[in-house]
Amino acid sequence: MKVGIVQTNPEFGQVTQNIEKAVTGISQHEADLWVLPELFNTGYQFKSKEETAALAEEIPGGPTTQRLIEFAKEKKTAIVAGLAERAGDKVYNASILVNRTGEVFVYRKIHLFYEEKLYFTPGDLPFSVHSVEYRASNNQVLKAKIGMMICFDWIFPESARSLALLGADIICHPANLVLPHCPDAMPVRCLENRVFAITANRIGSETRTKETLRFIGKSQIVDPRGKILFRASDTQEAVQVLKVNPKEARDKQLNPYNPLLDDRRESFYLGLPSV
Repeated sequence: MKVGIVQTNPEFGQVTQNIEKAVTGISQHEADLWVLPELFNTGYQFKSKEETAALAEEIPGGPTTQRLIEFAKEKKTAIVAGLAERAGDKVYNASILVNRTGEVFVYRKIHLFYEEKLYFTPGDLPFSVHSVEYRASNNQVLKAKIGMMICFDWIFPESARSLALLGADIICHPANLVLPHCPDAMPVRCLENRVFAITANRIGSETRTKETLRFIGKSQIVDPRGKILFRASDTQEAVQVLKVNPKEARDKQLNPYNPLLDDRRESFYLGLPSV
């Protein structure tokens, strides 16, 4: 399976420009699955609820989702991308999975970071996993199971574990990281769950308030053994495609005696019910 990762530097509020820049970048490559950053179409540093609502879009009716549906169907690919979702009188920090037939699945960020709490409603949808088709080297059509989380979700191990328990082969992780720790933490998440993870971050900075936010880049693809297969720079935009085998994420047997997920002893875990 060919998976692609995109690291961008969006211009705040320039939605059409940011969308077309990302689409143009990935149109020059072939992949079965693409992952774009969190809020890739708007930029990150909102100043008010009104501004956030104005830049948010309905899903799937908004222009961002519609453009990605068009691209996914044309290129026969799947895309995960982060955007602000307007649903009634609420605005969510969301990500969408658009499959090659144009079907759309939504995840709303459960763990809001910092001033996101001022402008977004906490996610109200459970973690979920969806199938994406891809063609093997022998041209056989296979399916990979895809789960989504967004940025700050990484610091809560329950996020990745929930997706693993639901059967995810690949965790798609749109991000706008400002803390330095995530690139080193995600290999641990992959190792402890035996899953692939694709963290698509952004670069650059925004100073739309009295505070400057600097984004760390270092978008990466990690395998189920915790090996970093690709890591982008902290200053340059990037597009990268790699081949991975989703079946590697289905082997949870650490050794003859330790099946990773089956060895959990949930009755001893405070506040961790079974998914």
